[in-house]
Amino acid sequence: MSRIGRRPVAIPEKVSVESAPGEVRVRGPRGELVVRLPAAVRVEVATGAVRVARENEKRQTRALHGLVRAQVANMVRGVTQGFRRDLEIEGVGYRAEADKKKLTLVIGFSHPVQLAIPDGLSVQVEANTKIRVEGTDREQVGQFAANVRAVRPPEPYKGKGIRYAGERVRRKVGKAGTA
Repeated sequence: MSRIGRRPVAIPEKVSVESAPGEVRVRGPRGELVVRLPAAVRVEVATGAVRVARENEKRQTRALHGLVRAQVANMVRGVTQGFRRDLEIEGVGYRAEADKKKLTLVIGFSHPVQLAIPDGLSVQVEANTKIRVEGTDREQVGQFAANVRAVRPPEPYKGKGIRYAGERVRRKVGKAGTA
């Protein structure tokens, strides 16, 4: 039995969880999230907790058991607290600007890079070098942050680029001088 899959997910106040065939819907103060369920996994909503059960003991079903439980737990946390990912821009002249629909990055290319902000996410830029991505869907927040970082990942010689807050970049030694 999956150790993660068999743990119940507590339902806080102001959150409602509905299980329909093939999907789970979670509503809370920050919004509503829906996830599709695999056929071999079912979600049972009891008073104050959600339990995930599987139909058989196949390897794929056992893997999906823990996955679905983690998704439901992330949905409950997302509609109550939300998720946040912070990024930092390192480099002379590198900066970012955000408005409601797009994030503009000036990061050493011949043109500014513009990224459309997906619905359900909010992006704030502080001091032109700190980007904060917030939303209710953990997967969407993480994917957008990864897309922003992929525009100019940190390089190992000077450390310039976009990195996650607190990320350590392994630095390399430059060319050795000839004597």
